[in-house]
Amino acid sequence: MTDLNELYEAQILDHNKSPRNRRRLEDADRRADGYNPLCGDKITVFIDLEDDLVKEVTFEGSGCAISTASASMMTQSLKGKTLDEAKALFAKFHSLITGEPCEIQNGPELGKLEVFSGVCQYPARVKCATLAWHTVNAALEGDVDDIVSTE
Repeated sequence: MTDLNELYEAQILDHNKSPRNRRRLEDADRRADGYNPLCGDKITVFIDLEDDLVKEVTFEGSGCAISTASASMMTQSLKGKTLDEAKALFAKFHSLITGEPCEIQNGPELGKLEVFSGVCQYPARVKCATLAWHTVNAALEGDVDDIVSTE
């Protein structure tokens, strides 16, 4: 089990050190801002939709290793998904992180996102891991009037 934990840690550290899709998307159709007051993580998510498809998703911001890695891996996972698939992936990831059972059986698998499975053991870190996801979900829903907060 130690080898698996080390692999998970290595993936999170890699995505923190070299975040994928960390840039402003100038022609984004949707965007949302998120903030975790507990540790100061801030994120802006940009989405380019084409019909019902997430054509591109990027982020900007600053945060801890878990927050940054989660945002990086989220953007990779959501690209090319339909809105329904993206929402199902959000639900599955949220269930994984919170340790709650997921009611969604179909839809995309978590794949590499399972590296975050141990986060549920650290309640203070759950908000770090889910900030980008709550923010992208708000952007997908069009709920961008207020800053998404994980309070």
